[in-house]
Amino acid sequence: MAAARELALRMGDGAALHVQVGGGWQLRDGIPALDELSERFAAERPERLVLEASGLGEWDSSLVVWLAGAMALAGEAAVAVDVSALPEGVRRLLALAHAVPENKNARPGRATGPLLVRLGSAALVLAADCRRGLEFLGEATLSCGRLLRGQARFRRSDLTVLIEDCGARALPIVTLISFLVGLILAFVGAIQLQQFGAEIYVANLVGIAMLREMGAMMTAIIMAGRTGAAFAAQLGTMKVTQEIDALTTMGIPAMDFLVLPRMIALCLMMPLLALYADLVGIAGGAVVGATMLDLSPALYFRQTVGAVTMADFSVGVLKSGVFGVLIAVAGCLRGMECGNSSSAVGEAATSAVVTGIVLVIVSDALITVLFTFVGF
Repeated sequence: MAAARELALRMGDGAALHVQVGGGWQLRDGIPALDELSERFAAERPERLVLEASGLGEWDSSLVVWLAGAMALAGEAAVAVDVSALPEGVRRLLALAHAVPENKNARPGRATGPLLVRLGSAALVLAADCRRGLEFLGEATLSCGRLLRGQARFRRSDLTVLIEDCGARALPIVTLISFLVGLILAFVGAIQLQQFGAEIYVANLVGIAMLREMGAMMTAIIMAGRTGAAFAAQLGTMKVTQEIDALTTMGIPAMDFLVLPRMIALCLMMPLLALYADLVGIAGGAVVGATMLDLSPALYFRQTVGAVTMADFSVGVLKSGVFGVLIAVAGCLRGMECGNSSSAVGEAATSAVVTGIVLVIVSDALITVLFTFVGF
């Protein structure tokens, strides 16, 4: 039977705090907290921390992790550490652990401490994120200015490939989602309107909802998950493999060569995809009208044409253009901010999707409220 883990703290001569470890230290038993040691530092204010081992049985990295944490606490409290009483193997592992400082960017850190400290840390992170976003947006604006002056440096063939990827290759998923959204809207509306004998107004509901809101929004969410993540992964991989550094070394602005074509392609394709989504969604509503409500396709589409206006069409196109800019900026920003590890590429792609969807929803709400106030 393995010996139980032992851990004892006592004050010795010369204002020295002695920490004695013994017994078995196994990861399966967990790692003890450092709270008691921290409290002793605060209460007794020792000048020296003496780490000792007595009757030490089987041990693994859990012992080294705990001792390294104790040494870190001592360093924060400006307390000298004596490890001469530890076994040679433990001393060598501790020396190896402190030989190279931990890379702070290797893993995401979590703010600890009181609530106000965590809120303050989160606010600082958010402020830094907003600042980087504004800087990136400014650089993208300057790049667009160079494009208008004919000074932007990128390959037209890359732009063609990106337009195809953002447009034609996205049609299958946009078709499926838009058709189902139109079908669901019509189905829910039909159930309610049948109670009043107003089934014909299902066409009005689906047509206006798809043109003003759902067509542009659902297309934007699809593109954020599909294309925004792809942009972040592509640029992040280029950063990890130092391709972006190579472009900078050759004097080619990465913003012009990599970011600008992606922004142009998505901004051009988003309005077209949104219009296509509107038509497919209306067709999905027509299927419900024909099967559930016995409405002929000609009657359904005639009712739809009479219900929608040019204002509805314009609002949807405007929103889709704004969404395209936001998704492209979010995807490229996260890709350019990517760290230098393979895991950072996945984190950049995830962050691009989340950021893009949040920006789409917030901007949609703001545009809708604005148009409501102006009566558009």
